[in-house]
Amino acid sequence: MKRHLVALAAVLGLWAPALAIDGPNLLTDFGGAPGAPQPPWRFVGLPNQTKPMTSFRIIEHEGARVLEVKADESYGNLMHDLTGANSNAQSLSWRWRVEQDNRAGDPHQRSGDDHTLAVCAMFDLPLAALPFGERQALRLARVASGEDLASATMCYSWDERERAGSVIESPFTRRVRYLVLRGDGEPLGQWRREQRDLRADFLRLFGGESSTVPPLIAVTVSADSDNTHGHSLALLSELVLR
Repeated sequence: MKRHLVALAAVLGLWAPALAIDGPNLLTDFGGAPGAPQPPWRFVGLPNQTKPMTSFRIIEHEGARVLEVKADESYGNLMHDLTGANSNAQSLSWRWRVEQDNRAGDPHQRSGDDHTLAVCAMFDLPLAALPFGERQALRLARVASGEDLASATMCYSWDERERAGSVIESPFTRRVRYLVLRGDGEPLGQWRREQRDLRADFLRLFGGESSTVPPLIAVTVSADSDNTHGHSLALLSELVLR
């Protein structure tokens, strides 16, 4: 019976087997002192963004330094670029908790597409693998933003509006897809630990476009509340890429 329950949980995306991967963390720590996260972490917003920016800052919490992510009718991403051997990482793990969620809106609709907290892995999927229309739209977006935007972004989200295990395509672009790890009914104010197999999850979300996993080019922490004009507050720590 236990074996069947574990298999079901894996299918729903609620559980992933521990990966026997050792080695150093391929991500630089957010920083050693309270305040703004330090390079190579950098804020990435919208082109010519005029709306408020999501706040990312290091704070003291329960005797440890953690990243506080606060969205107040705002938009923003905290990005760590990757190159070379780091692009072949296989495992991503972290701890997170939500203090205040934003249940307004609907992540399936543009008018409600806000997320309390998401940890995202960005991949360099060859443009030839994309449908023609999406390929052209991505090229235009890269020019407008001045960023080498990822062709496939896989986000793990905490979303009290959805069932854990749900997969959601961004209503703005199919190049961003969400796997809800913590969903409706998840208690607030409690730490939860995650460990994900990046290769298995990529093939689950983008396997219809590629049978192989392309290079990983960045990891981001994201939160926004600009579409719903809402508010959210979350914490994240021990973000490790191997």
